[in-house]
Amino acid sequence: MPLHSPLHSRYTALQARLTEFAGWEMPVQFIGIRQEHEAVRTQAGLFDISHMGKFELQGRGVLAALQRLVPSNLARLLPGKAQYTVLLNPQGGIVDDLIFYFKGCNGDGRETVAAIVNAATTDKDKAWLLEHLASADIELVDYSRERVLLSLQGPQAVDMLQAVTAEDLTTVSRFGHVEGTVLGKPAFLARTGYTGEDGFEIMTDPTTGVALWDALLDEGATPCGLGARDTLRLEAAMALYGQDIDDTTSPLEAGLGWLVHLEEVGDFIGRRVLEQQKQEGVTRRLVGLTLTDRHIARHDYPVMQDVQPIGIVTSGTFSPTLNIPIALAYVPTALAKMGQALAVDIRGKQRAAKVVKRPFYRAGG
Repeated sequence: MPLHSPLHSRYTALQARLTEFAGWEMPVQFIGIRQEHEAVRTQAGLFDISHMGKFELQGRGVLAALQRLVPSNLARLLPGKAQYTVLLNPQGGIVDDLIFYFKGCNGDGRETVAAIVNAATTDKDKAWLLEHLASADIELVDYSRERVLLSLQGPQAVDMLQAVTAEDLTTVSRFGHVEGTVLGKPAFLARTGYTGEDGFEIMTDPTTGVALWDALLDEGATPCGLGARDTLRLEAAMALYGQDIDDTTSPLEAGLGWLVHLEEVGDFIGRRVLEQQKQEGVTRRLVGLTLTDRHIARHDYPVMQDVQPIGIVTSGTFSPTLNIPIALAYVPTALAKMGQALAVDIRGKQRAAKVVKRPFYRAGG
């Protein structure tokens, strides 16, 4: 039997179309993917993302211990700030992408770091962290099934959330977070998201989470499912683990070089591979593609040049905002330049495509 979010009864009441994802039964759409997508781009959309993994790491030297697992400089993190980064394997491949939220240090020197990880990799990530932090005095608390996690995204999201919290949300910067309240109950509020828009992700207890869902819908938020979440993140060129990045792709290949701080951090798992890639260059890169007609390039479709397969599509959709097909694909580095003419094999026919700058969409720009 699939796992159910505490909001499951709200989905059925709204007659959402449901699907099984990472062992959970989740809504794909409520009123329609395009309508939900446009609501996030123009007003605000509300997602239940309670299926995602939710950990808290507590102990002395948490950030220092985590630094051995990621290429990003965690010493930059101040209390109330967050870092998007990647866990790496010894081959420089990505175990998962995740966000660390540094909550600070108490009087006896114990640090607290929250981590939000992908739903499909929750068990894998938990095992990886426990294995590599075993020698440290660190406790991992797993809230994955005990907390509701909602994401309110869009240009009106902050105003809607402000109506149900006493916290001054204008003081929370992008990738900032606070321990606050919603509807008078404790909640963790983080100015992060996966849509390319401003917004907050809110973690709280199940009872408060259900009440918050209802309150935000009353404020005018549109309920949104995983379908719109995927089209939104792809327009923003945000990687999906298991499609665009995985254990065989390095952050330098995946266009995530901004997460790799070789000059600032010491040894970490996979460092030698990334150093070599940095010095010699990578042989392939993840690029953005647009297609010249309305055919959609799907995951695993071949990318072609002169009728020869030279790459592979990792994600593709029809962009509701741009009104054109868009895709992410790995191609040889020599062909990763802007404007490069390529093609995608779609059901046996080559459809013209070209390499374009990412992201496909940027809020306010």
